[in-house]
Formats: sequence, C-alpha cells, structure tokens
Amino acid sequence: MARIKLAYLGGGSSRAAGTMASLIDHGEEFAGSEVVLVDQRPEELEIVRTLAQGMARAAGLDLTVSATTDRRAGFTDVDAVLTSFRPGDFAMRVQDELIPMRHGVIGQETQGPGGLMMALRSVQVFQGLLADLDAVAPAARVFNYTNPVNVVSQAVLDHTGTPILSMCEGPMIFWPSVLRTAGLDPERAHVVMAGVNHNCWSTTHLYDGQDVMPLLAEGLDRVRDDPAVPLWDRRMLHLAVAMQSIPADYFRYYYFGQEAFREAQGRRLTRAGVILEHVEDYWQHYREQAASPAPVLDPARSRGGIHELELAIDVMSAFYNDAPAELPVNLLNTGGVLPGFDDDTVVEVWCTVDGRGATPLPQQPLPHAVRGITQQLAEYQRLAAVAAWDGTRADAVRALAAHPFVPTLPVAEELYDDLAHANRDFLPERLLR
Repeated sequence: MARIKLAYLGGGSSRAAGTMASLIDHGEEFAGSEVVLVDQRPEELEIVRTLAQGMARAAGLDLTVSATTDRRAGFTDVDAVLTSFRPGDFAMRVQDELIPMRHGVIGQETQGPGGLMMALRSVQVFQGLLADLDAVAPAARVFNYTNPVNVVSQAVLDHTGTPILSMCEGPMIFWPSVLRTAGLDPERAHVVMAGVNHNCWSTTHLYDGQDVMPLLAEGLDRVRDDPAVPLWDRRMLHLAVAMQSIPADYFRYYYFGQEAFREAQGRRLTRAGVILEHVEDYWQHYREQAASPAPVLDPARSRGGIHELELAIDVMSAFYNDAPAELPVNLLNTGGVLPGFDDDTVVEVWCTVDGRGATPLPQQPLPHAVRGITQQLAEYQRLAAVAAWDGTRADAVRALAAHPFVPTLPVAEELYDDLAHANRDFLPERLLR
C-alpha cells in the first residue's frame, strides 16, 4: 500500500476531524504514512491531532499524525498536499452572502459575487503555499478541495506547472435526489454529469438502460403541486424535465433566481450564520472524543458529517496505489475532451485515476439547451482566475460583470467596491484600487 507523507492545509478546521476519520477509514490504503496537519490555529490543531491519532490507534492503523502552524516546515519533503481551507473563516463567508443582497444580487459562497471574493482570498493563500512547495517539496502534488475549486485550479494551472487535481462530489450526488423525487431508484440508473464545478449537467441519463426523461416527466406530474415534497426538490425535477438534462443543485440560483433571492431575504441567518451557531458544539464534541481512548465521531455533531473530503482521499489512493478508479475531477480540458469548451479551461468530468494521474473518459457534449449558460460560467471562471492571480480592480469588476447574477455594469462596480472594502484585510492592494 502507498506509504506517503501528506500535508493537510486546513488541518485545524472544523471539517478536519471528519477528514481524518475518512482517511483512517481508508487506512490500509495508506499504511505507514505520515500526515502533517497545518493551520494557523494551534489549539484546534492539537485537538484534531490528538483525535486523529486516537482514532488511528483504536483502528490498529500504522499512521503518524503531527501538527504545525509553520506551513513551510509542514510541507518539507511531502509527497502530497491536501488543501481545504477558508481564508477569513465563516465571518467573511457571512459577508460574502449578505453584502450582495444589499445590491439585489444573490449572495452565495461559491457562485457569483460571494464566490469571486472567496476565490480572491483563496488564490492569495495558494500563491504562498506554492512558493513554499517550490522551496521544500518541488515534486509534491496538490489535491484541492478549497472553494471555488474551479477558479482556484484555473488560476494555478494558468500560471504554474504544479500538478493539481481538484475535487467535488457534485457529479456523484446531484442526480440521485432528482430521481428519488420522481419516485425512481438511483441504483437502477446510469448518469454521467459534466461541466464546470457546481454547474454540471447530465450528458447520459439512463434508467434500466433507457432514457430516464419520460419517467422524470411522469414523476413531475405526480409531485408538482404536492406540498409534502420539499419545494426545491420539486424545482430541480422541474428543471431537469424542462431542460432535458439533470442539473447541479446550484442551478436553482440561475433558473429560479428571484425565488431563491426572496427566500434568502426572509431567513434569520445565512447558511454561514447557521453553521456558526453549531461550530462551538462541533469543537466541544471533538474535545470530548480527543480525550477518549477510542474516539468515535457523532455525525450530528461533526462539521459535514464524518467522511469529509472522501473523494480527495479516493483520488489520492487511486493515484499513489496505482489502483484504477473512475472518479470526477476538475482539470484542464486538454484536447477538447468536453466539446464546446476551450482546451485551457478547467472542466469537471469523470476520469480514470491511476498511477499516471487523471485521464478524462470520453465525454458527450452538453445539450444545447444548457450549453450556453455553462459556457458563460466557464468564461466567468477564467476571468475570475485572472483577477485572483495578478489582476486589478478592473479585472475583478470585469469578471463580476460577466457573471449571470449581476445585471448591469454599475451594479458590478458598486458591488465589487462594497465587497472589496469588507475584504480589505485579505486582498492585495492591486485589487483595492
């Protein structure tokens, strides 16, 4: 099995305990490995380190876990870096979600203005971590879970030779809920999704070997006005039938934008606010389990559950163990594997991952009904990457104006300046003028 040295940047986050539980669940695939948790928060790092070491010991797993706040020291001689961090933490996510709403625009952490600000903050950190890797582990590979993963990957791949694969479970988890809403069994389906991260569509959608769309239409007729079925489940089924392609859940913000905006306005808290109300209980649970001789995480008291970032771990295992697996990955569209997108655009497609890396599987083009909006989002992604890496305020405004959420150039300019002021402690001067 693969014996690697892995640095986990974000190892003191509220998600880190679940990530380590996931790694330990895959433990035999990484027997003898060393994990270095890297973060800026020493107290939280020590909790996660103690918890992870206890889980590994209880599982009888040969895994060494250490922790450091010194990023360059933590990266020294590593084979891989797992990146999952949130610059500005949830306090800035709250601003990402709230400020756009003052301008009549949807606030969402990976889409539109909120996603742009997350990208601008994240890429600044990436530039520093890549410099550290060049100095102390030039052969290391990056496995990225930091959002927005498509913009982060686009920026890194546009400007460096660092091998980076970015992951998100979206293509695995978006479509089963649509089928279940229609009363269908996902186990009997074969669905392939592709596009850009958080904005993918089904290009293959079979049920018992036949086109699923007629069955989805029948299901929609049954549940369209059924209040017992959650509203957004009905909306996503409606969108799949209307577009004849199963959508990523995030397309609710594009095709039902006014409804989503009004719903967000009526809530007491944004999504980040809801998470913040639970964070202290997560850490209390982690402290309790770190003190136990056989730690066990309670999914209800763990950020994201107990198998966080499992797709990234699957990808690492397939690569370092040269154990071929078909998994969704964000990577360059080299050779135009996904028709309709430039070769140098990062796309999200199913790949065969093995010791050679990630090789995209043959792809069907997106249906014409949904190709245009996805291409527009891919162009926004490229503009956002330019702004994040070395761009100016003008580049950032240009990216914002290209996004479907933003109705006019004046709104893009005013909204960007509002967001940039709130983010001034996290952005370089070039993005503030």
